[in-house]
Amino acid sequence: MNDRAPAPGGLALIQALVNTLDLESGADALDTSEGRAPFGLAPGAETGAARELRESLRVACLAHAGHGPHTAAPALSQLLAGAPLLVRVDAEDGSASLAPVEPDALVSRVALAIAEAVAAGTWSRLKACEAPDCHWAYYDRSPAGRSRWCDMGVCGARAKMRAYRARKGA
Repeated sequence: MNDRAPAPGGLALIQALVNTLDLESGADALDTSEGRAPFGLAPGAETGAARELRESLRVACLAHAGHGPHTAAPALSQLLAGAPLLVRVDAEDGSASLAPVEPDALVSRVALAIAEAVAAGTWSRLKACEAPDCHWAYYDRSPAGRSRWCDMGVCGARAKMRAYRARKGA
């Protein structure tokens, strides 16, 4: 959908999951075995849970971009409550790290990615495009952290053209 580089670290998993649904065309990559493979999902109930998780993540990305509260999806914190993380301490050097209790579960991998992104200060940079027919997830690398569209050449240009036409028509 856009030409931006993928999000860093575990946020790339979240970005990829959110972007499995193309709102403009309605195509859902989770409908195919190839689309489910990167997330380790089997058809059926796992796919339904992944869709709920995807839409809750999209709501969080929209909030990061300042696009108001959206309540259509289940609360992300409720979905992540079932994905506890453990603190593991290395016996040799005493270093600590987080690890999911169920490392193969998608929700656990997402919880770990969010925890690591919060610690790195990058969680709020994962945003969703302002365009209502897009809402594609992207990582905001702008210095001020205020980008609004996944692709300035497509969604940004469309929005600016609509605003221009509205001003000229008034």
